[in-house]
Amino acid sequence: MPRVISTSFVIAVHDLDKTTVFYRDVLGFEVEEAFDEGWRAYTFGSCRIMAGRCPEAIHPSKLGDHSYFAYVEIEEIDKYYEAVCTAGAKMGQAISQIGDTPWGMREFCVVTVDGHRIMFGSAMTDGDALLGES
Repeated sequence: MPRVISTSFVIAVHDLDKTTVFYRDVLGFEVEEAFDEGWRAYTFGSCRIMAGRCPEAIHPSKLGDHSYFAYVEIEEIDKYYEAVCTAGAKMGQAISQIGDTPWGMREFCVVTVDGHRIMFGSAMTDGDALLGES
């Protein structure tokens, strides 16, 4: 059976420059050189997001719960959460509180400058669950 070797997400955005600043300055993604006019790609570890400028696209806020497009597992989630909160607060971005889930993940959600939602999570260790660390 073939196996997946990488994953990329493709999103429509209204303002590519504003999106680029957000992914770079708030989420810490690297910006790849434009591979085609009207497109940019952002990478963070093995996560790649390709954004296409689509000024006529439905705004993600009108999609309700369907505006989630990615679940990204990350190491050192508490450290990353603090960095995103600090940078996001400067840009007025919506960031949920970090918390532990019954399914064994420590998670938080970010609403991007475009209105898309990304969930970041990290598997809790047995020690975290037993100690109730947050």
